[in-house]
Amino acid sequence: MTNEYLKKVYAQVEARDGSEKEFLQAVREVFDSLELVIYKHPEWEKAGLLERFVEPERTIEFRVPWVDDNGVTRVNRGYRVQFNSAIGPYKGGLRFHPSVNLSIIKFLGFEQTLKNSLTTLPMGGGKGGSDFDPKGKSDAEVMRFCQSFMTELYRHIGQFTDTPAGDIGVGGREIGFLFGQYKRIADQHAAGVLTGKGLSFGGSLARTQATGYGLCYFASEALKNLKNESFEGKRVIVSGSGNVAQYAAQKCTQLGGKVIAMSDSQGYVYDPNGIDLDKLFDIKQKRRERISVYAKEVPGSEYHENCRNIWLLKCDIALPCASQNEMDEIGAKALVESGCIGVFEGANMPLTPAAIEVVKANGLLYSPGKASNAGGVATSGLEMSQDSIRMSWTFEEVDEKLHGIMKSIFKACYDASVECGKPGDLMLGANVAGFLKVADAMMAQGIV
Repeated sequence: MTNEYLKKVYAQVEARDGSEKEFLQAVREVFDSLELVIYKHPEWEKAGLLERFVEPERTIEFRVPWVDDNGVTRVNRGYRVQFNSAIGPYKGGLRFHPSVNLSIIKFLGFEQTLKNSLTTLPMGGGKGGSDFDPKGKSDAEVMRFCQSFMTELYRHIGQFTDTPAGDIGVGGREIGFLFGQYKRIADQHAAGVLTGKGLSFGGSLARTQATGYGLCYFASEALKNLKNESFEGKRVIVSGSGNVAQYAAQKCTQLGGKVIAMSDSQGYVYDPNGIDLDKLFDIKQKRRERISVYAKEVPGSEYHENCRNIWLLKCDIALPCASQNEMDEIGAKALVESGCIGVFEGANMPLTPAAIEVVKANGLLYSPGKASNAGGVATSGLEMSQDSIRMSWTFEEVDEKLHGIMKSIFKACYDASVECGKPGDLMLGANVAGFLKVADAMMAQGIV
């Protein structure tokens, strides 16, 4: 960074939040992009805009006691970071995973603010979660944990205040338990308070598929407009095997691509014939088993330990959909050497800064998660709309709206990159386009 205002505010963040490496990484990436626009807005410094932008409006941390099936009391830590409400109520998922800490929740809330801005829907940014791990827990244990978690969280959320959704470790089962407890405590069926709900109590068709489908819609636009390419006939690696990865693989296959590898936290499977999606969905959705089971049951496929090595396989398109910083410089260089033409983030910040540098320096298409994985929160916004008007749209109607939103996000990112003199730099475009809308709203509302 060369701009003195950016340098000053980043130094303040570093001094105050120096131990929060994920949050610092996210702030640095955005600030690097703002170098090209900040000189046009000297009024921002006087208004302390950046100082306010990097500080959450509210940070909530609480204990979550629950009883396991053996009658033993366990205690986890819960979080909700309400980052920015300039353009609408706080909106962002809940993550249940042992890695969850304040730094991760803050980085996710910060990214969510820009992501929600890009959707064009009136939603602010927030994020929450717990270091609770639902894997290996019984349904009864997950229910008791969710009820305890919501017993504290309910006082901080509302359909016009803060609307959580799911994220890693929080699927339809968890959302159902959370909503049931909210309804019981608040004594109201406020369907708009949570998204990702079941279809029988206010959920939206296509919400489950939205993040993965949206990722492929965005990637298709980028491939078509910037490379004159498509998914047709391409070998694709999709890291992860959760909700986002599953439906990214499904849509990619529908668009003519062949998904050759997927992973979980322990390792990856390689299937040169293309991942059998029916088998994958059976293993992950019905049986809730590890990805290694796929290799035991599908002839010709292979299982390998160490999920990071998935990027050493040859592919044409990479869709990292697992977790933050899952692809390092080594993985990025391997993609370059294999002739990969594009890396599109399905997870939040899955590439390290060094990996991003390698990918961009070698001319690969690259999109940050705040742009290419925005389909999930966009469809959450559509779910909120349906709840508000007491109507349900068909799968096709929601999918069409999602497709339109992802095309508009690509256009906003590309147009911003052109205005900054770096056409096709979608990371720059996403950061600038998302930030400018939030900045305009913050300036218009005064010093709050």
